[in-house]
Amino acid sequence: MSRKNIVFFILLPLLLFFVSLFWGRYPITPLTVIKVIASKIFPIEPCWADTVETVIFKVRLPRIILALFVGAGLSISGASFQGMFQNPLVSPHILGVCAGAGFGAALGILLSGSGFIIQGLAMLFGLAAVAITYSVSRIYKTTPTLMLVLAGTIVTALFSAFISLTKYVADPHEKLPAIVFWLMGSLSGSSFKDLITVTPPMFLGSTGLLLLRWRINILSMGDREARALGINTEIIKGVIIICSSVVSASAVCVSGIIGWVGLIMPHVARMLVGPDHRVLLPASLVLGGAYLLFIDDLARTVMAAEIPLGILTAIVGAPYFAYILRKTKGGAG
Repeated sequence: MSRKNIVFFILLPLLLFFVSLFWGRYPITPLTVIKVIASKIFPIEPCWADTVETVIFKVRLPRIILALFVGAGLSISGASFQGMFQNPLVSPHILGVCAGAGFGAALGILLSGSGFIIQGLAMLFGLAAVAITYSVSRIYKTTPTLMLVLAGTIVTALFSAFISLTKYVADPHEKLPAIVFWLMGSLSGSSFKDLITVTPPMFLGSTGLLLLRWRINILSMGDREARALGINTEIIKGVIIICSSVVSASAVCVSGIIGWVGLIMPHVARMLVGPDHRVLLPASLVLGGAYLLFIDDLARTVMAAEIPLGILTAIVGAPYFAYILRKTKGGAG
């Protein structure tokens, strides 16, 4: 990676982080943000209202950090799966984690409405969906890529049906709107409790993927070539699936279903740094976090009512997906 790219990947998230602290419906000047942050380190006499500190540290800061983490997690998972499946049209949700987590969250809203229950069930059923996918795809102690995709399609359809059933039996005045809004994806109401919940599994899963990034290079050459080079493809695939699924399920359980980030951001990173996963995965991590933070800033400021993130990411992602599909003719080229 060139020095120019390194500077870009360092400055981009830092710049968006700072801009997001003062960008919003409640007007705060950049200079005030700097003073408020500096007052936590240096003895500066406050010349601002208490509301300003509340907005910065209790409303915007946890939401900004969570947007960075969720976007980064979805993006690095997508890049890993695209390398493992040797297909640039793959997203982190291909193995059913999104549908499973969606059903778990819908069930949590239906049963209690507690944030802890919703996040816990979303995480549990997201990982359960991936486990079912992996079990179904196992043939003669091997896991063909095509079988993984087909099993993921089956599991996604099954849990999507469960989501529809949950919405059908939900109270149309209270529970149903909450389920629908959660499924569209949002970071409203983010708190440091959410960060404490998702940070450990996302950190462990992302670290595992970064440690395996050179092996993903070998897997992207094909199973036969990887085995010829002495790589145990079944073990490596299993570890990649576990790490990516943990990261994706952690992201979905706090943000709802946000599509397209894990599909399009690895392609943007690939255009900037090339196909080498040793560089591509860190680049995808940074770009995914910065992208979702920018989208979240738009979601909370463009209109009077907050726009669900899934809508904005689809508006951007669908045309780009069409471009990729046409360029690659549906293949892995």
